[in-house]
Amino acid sequence: MTGSPGPPPDERPQHRGRHTRWHNSAAGRFWQHGSEMELLHRSMGFAALALVTLAPLLIVVAAAAPFQQRGFASWVTDGMSLTGRPANAVDHLFGAPRTVLSATSAFSVVALALFGLTFASSVQTGYERVWDLPAGRWHTVWRRAVWLTALTAYLFAEVQSGAILGSGILQSAVRILLTVVFGVLFFWWGQHFLLGSRVSWRALLPGAAATMLGLVGLRWFSYQVFSPLIVNNAVTYGAVGTVLVVQSWLIGVGFVVFGGALLGRHLHEAHIRKRCPSR
Repeated sequence: MTGSPGPPPDERPQHRGRHTRWHNSAAGRFWQHGSEMELLHRSMGFAALALVTLAPLLIVVAAAAPFQQRGFASWVTDGMSLTGRPANAVDHLFGAPRTVLSATSAFSVVALALFGLTFASSVQTGYERVWDLPAGRWHTVWRRAVWLTALTAYLFAEVQSGAILGSGILQSAVRILLTVVFGVLFFWWGQHFLLGSRVSWRALLPGAAATMLGLVGLRWFSYQVFSPLIVNNAVTYGAVGTVLVVQSWLIGVGFVVFGGALLGRHLHEAHIRKRCPSR
């Protein structure tokens, strides 16, 4: 009894050749690196920790501010480019109650700090995996605390800029420019700071630019896809449907944050290989 015949001998070298070309190509190396660092899994962890960390953190910060008190809801609606009914659904779900400060207990503060440091640690670990670096020492926890504080300040300032600058054409153009510039600067500094200066500023700049470009693209995608989904899911599933869409958007944010840094590394290495073929 004979087995089924295999592929013709002349097809096997061609298949191996195509596989080798893909493996050695820039896209193939990027895909393999993303698979090795479990990019999608890491993005899902980013989304889960961001929801339990940034939501209460921005709500508390907004409640303590003497002006606008929407906090996390403002960041979500602004980041997802939501207006009308989708924005109202998010505001209703994540709006800060008036008693948020008086109702905040010591245990809530400790839990928030613990989740916040865990979130910062996940981002730091993701950056270390991007650059194939060993894990940071235990005493670098202060870097995570400083980075989390800077992230909260950056997100809060980015949201409040809309109310300060207004909604005119010129004001919107200025706000977009400032958002992009300060976003690139934040992600540039954030990588360098969390990695403990183990990677040069020059090597990290392409990743910061790619991250910000990806967030701009995600904003457009959210307006086209997630905005109508919020309305449909709110009608079908209620508040749970809105949470699912926001969580999906946060997964996209995590994918862009880590994927942008990974793309930046490969762009930097491609530039080095172009300048120094021997390396």
